[in-house]
Amino acid sequence: MLAYLSRRLLLIIPTLFGIMLVNFALTQFVPGGPIEQIIAKIQGEGDALRNLSGGGGDAGQSAQSTEYAGARGIPPELLDQLEVQMGFSKLVCTPSHQGEPSLKSPDCHKEKISAFHRFFIMLGNYLRFDFGTSFFRSISVTDLVIEKMPVSISLGLWSTLLAYVISIPLGIRKAVKAGTAFDTWTSGAIIIAYAIPAFLFGVVLMVLFAGGSYWKIFPLRGLTSDNFSDLSTLGKIGDYLWHITLPVIATTISSFATLTLLTKNSFLDEINKQYVMTARAKGLTERRVLYGHVFRNAMLIVIAGFPALFLGVFFGASILIETIFSLDGLGRLGFEAAVQRDYPVIFGTLYVFGLLGLIVGILSDLMYVLVDPRIDFEKRAG
Repeated sequence: MLAYLSRRLLLIIPTLFGIMLVNFALTQFVPGGPIEQIIAKIQGEGDALRNLSGGGGDAGQSAQSTEYAGARGIPPELLDQLEVQMGFSKLVCTPSHQGEPSLKSPDCHKEKISAFHRFFIMLGNYLRFDFGTSFFRSISVTDLVIEKMPVSISLGLWSTLLAYVISIPLGIRKAVKAGTAFDTWTSGAIIIAYAIPAFLFGVVLMVLFAGGSYWKIFPLRGLTSDNFSDLSTLGKIGDYLWHITLPVIATTISSFATLTLLTKNSFLDEINKQYVMTARAKGLTERRVLYGHVFRNAMLIVIAGFPALFLGVFFGASILIETIFSLDGLGRLGFEAAVQRDYPVIFGTLYVFGLLGLIVGILSDLMYVLVDPRIDFEKRAG
């Protein structure tokens, strides 16, 4: 098992490299780079995409101000300074230059950095977990990620745990009662729950329970109250759970439906196998057969779905849920960075999510072994 884990850990490096390379290459063709966004804000346009002419304005733009669509009236010196600050160019000074490098000095000039060079500079920094500084927030990406992480972890962790707590017992019950009235009406409820988008269900919850048109039981926004620091330990726990209830329920609605059907089908498949009939023939109770023999084998496929479920909740669903409930998490941060073309934040959050996904996948394999020690990944790899 140790050799298998070592190989999986080593595979993280080329996998992350591939993820970052593909996404970095894609950004070179996306119109409206960060400098275009700044130009649009300076000119009061609000969005660089309105100023594009012919699809220019990517991250690897030239130093010439004429290549920036809509840059008329912007001093060329300002554009040069922006390129240097954002890492698209660097200052090169003659050996005789004294003092700090400056664009105003006749001994210094701007030299464009190629996309290829910038990519490997970025990778070198990321290996040290140095994600740079946000273009638009004047704060390091590491500090931003640490600041937003608790919100996303809260949504992802609690929603995943709630989905498993509901889905596994319900799925087992549906498998045991397959074809009965209980199985029929719960299947209908699950289909309806699966068909409702998480963000729409979140809006319904807000209208019903957050002071919309009916009851004001839960808060409308935020993860904690304004007086959170003044509360006691129990008060802080209660306040946190009070705020997180509606977002977690909204996020769980579709994930628990999928997991319930997966659990049911997995148990039905195991119940019909020969070893179950043998166990029953030996006189074992139905409960002993179900939880002593079937459970361990049936849960393997359920455990296999944990990484996808967790990451789907952690990132995919959290973007809309965080926006609806005014929660400032990683999903919302990544979305806003993509709109603003804040490349350090985009690649920093992408790196974090990619690394988390790969680590969670390894943890899933370890859970396989814990559930069924008969599994030997080293023999399978051989």
